Amino acid sequence: QVQLVESGGGLVQAGGSLRLSCAASGSSFSINVMGWYRQAPGKQRELVATISRGGSTNYADSVKDRFTISIDNAKNTVYLQMNSLKPEDTAVYYCYAKLWVGAVVAYEVDYWGQGTQVTASS
Repeated sequence: QVQLVESGGGLVQAGGSLRLSCAASGSSFSINVMGWYRQAPGKQRELVATISRGGSTNYADSVKDRFTISIDNAKNTVYLQMNSLKPEDTAVYYCYAKLWVGAVVAYEVDYWGQGTQVTASS
């Protein structure tokens, strides 16, 4: 059984910074891709950023040059450094992981965290 545990959300003034963390725990898994999605009230869940185990990154245009995603493979943890936050960044942020799971035969499985609220006030 694999779990994703998120931390680091909160309330910040516009222009401020927050850092999100998400740790994958369990047994018999390896990381393929980890990342962050977000969902604002009344809107669909959208990609924020992803990073592969090898470090290849992908960002939504709306967060490029403000957000930085990184991964610590030894800790099975992904981070999202969010700078210059805007009110439109306000949303529930969900950690996402595409993992290879299995001790003998590995299967690719998607996991989601429980979500953490990020609020940037104007």
